[in-house]
Amino acid sequence: MRPSKSIALAALLSVSSLSVAADISPGETLIVTATRTPIPLSDATVPVTVITREDIELSLASDLSELLRFEAGIDIGRNGGPGQATSIFLRGTESNHTLVLIDGVRMNPSTIGGAAIQNIAPEVIERIEIVKGARSALFGTDAIGGVINIITRRADRAYFEGVFGAGSFASQSGHVSGGTRNDDSDFGLNLNWQTTDGYAPRTDSDITRGYDNVSANLYATKRFDANEVSVRHWRGAGNVEYLDFFLSPVDQDFENAVTAIELGSRVSEFGNSKLILSFVQDEIVQNQAPDFVNSERLSLDWQYSHAFGKHTLTGGMLAVEEDASALSFGSGFREDTSIRALFVQDQTVLGRHKGFLALRLTDHENFGNHTTWNAEYAFEFSDALTLNLGLGHAFRAPDASDRFGYGGNPDLEPELADERQLALRYAPGGRHSLEFEYYANDIEDLIEFDLQNFVLTNLNEAKIRGVQIGYEYRGENFTLRADIVRQRADDAVSGARLLRRAERTASFSYAQNIGLHRLGLSMLASGDRVDFGGAELAGYVVANLTGQLQLSDTWQLNARIENLLNAEYQTAANYRMQERSGFLELKYSWR
Repeated sequence: MRPSKSIALAALLSVSSLSVAADISPGETLIVTATRTPIPLSDATVPVTVITREDIELSLASDLSELLRFEAGIDIGRNGGPGQATSIFLRGTESNHTLVLIDGVRMNPSTIGGAAIQNIAPEVIERIEIVKGARSALFGTDAIGGVINIITRRADRAYFEGVFGAGSFASQSGHVSGGTRNDDSDFGLNLNWQTTDGYAPRTDSDITRGYDNVSANLYATKRFDANEVSVRHWRGAGNVEYLDFFLSPVDQDFENAVTAIELGSRVSEFGNSKLILSFVQDEIVQNQAPDFVNSERLSLDWQYSHAFGKHTLTGGMLAVEEDASALSFGSGFREDTSIRALFVQDQTVLGRHKGFLALRLTDHENFGNHTTWNAEYAFEFSDALTLNLGLGHAFRAPDASDRFGYGGNPDLEPELADERQLALRYAPGGRHSLEFEYYANDIEDLIEFDLQNFVLTNLNEAKIRGVQIGYEYRGENFTLRADIVRQRADDAVSGARLLRRAERTASFSYAQNIGLHRLGLSMLASGDRVDFGGAELAGYVVANLTGQLQLSDTWQLNARIENLLNAEYQTAANYRMQERSGFLELKYSWR
């Protein structure tokens, strides 16, 4: 877990001020994703990592995947450079087993599974909460490996900032952000633009491929009496060039959008209600053919929380209407799906004991009823030593592309997962922390691609076992974090390794304050992987060096050297990753 001195205020601003939460000490780190309610990080009964705004700004990452790849327990598979298809493998699970949220709203499309994290600009993000472990009881299908919640930026007071950057591959970027906040309202706008000529993504071709993306995030909130109404809209749109199967240069236009209206109401001193109406769209249009993929989702999500002494009970219901359509290689489909769900959970804090129970009943139009649950317990042996135990049952319903797309199989069954985890955290004195995590996940009917028959199929079972050891030190002028992960993700019947997951990884991050200036170093050592067709991907070591030079009260110069060691490596077979490259950014900010 990575706390931050500045995150408590950001957390309070990102959730309804009407929420019922546990007692919160000044400066406490708050999270909202582990329980769907704001709680202190120390009360979480499941491992949670927080990437703060400070971390994001120092990284100078160009998209969400670049932020996530140095996080322990996450493997990133990428088909080349900026804008290319990117996958997340969290704790050894599949790329479509990680649920991605934007301000609590599901982003994963009802086609092609995984969220388009390559199109999310870090400039619109306030912080990221990564919950490791099955969370279907809280969020439904897809949350087998965990949940990544992207909290977009909010103003805590009047501010404005403008940024312009440039670098290798004729890359250019610009960002404008501003907003204000007072007692009864707040509003703001974030605009981001980036373009690059890119590099040759394939190892068997010298053709370069570029990428353009324009994204915007708008929000407004009005508070009156015991109510709060907010409107949020995030949209990313642009063009990505790539090479098709025959190495011909092609390109496609994309659009990702999440719009939500939220009403929070304090019902009593100890209870509050939250209602969210959201619309999500994910669209890809091929420019050299009539092929396309389009996903639309309309959701109504309501929850109510009430504090009873040492307990906080939360219950709610969800109604979803999905419309998925696609055309690929002359074959297409259109599939409408209705989903209904009820959930209830109980958070308990009794002295040194903490408990969490959650149960969800899901009625899926195509796959019937499913019950998912979580049962977790934490015990504080002392102020410094905490033990966490957790059990979870999760599921993932095959999406429309799994069933009717190219290589699809309409007879697919849902994937079912049973997870166990254990964690020990030792944090003496507040500066040092040492963590040990063990996780085991057995997934029945795992959906994999059968290369012999060119069709998706359910495996008998996947078996995942992993251990993570992490150390963190947070001093007045520097912080460092080091993690080692050892895991196996196999077909439980044949023993074959699952694709694109490393069995061994080690990550290291270091940030140093030098007066008003900052330096950062991030390193990742990844073991070998296997890919489609038995391809073997060699292990690699990659490092990024970043810096922030404060020129005045309002001007800042930022720099990043990507792939400092100039390693040649692949995270997907036959797709090269970025060579050593450099980027500069000039930032103006006023508060």
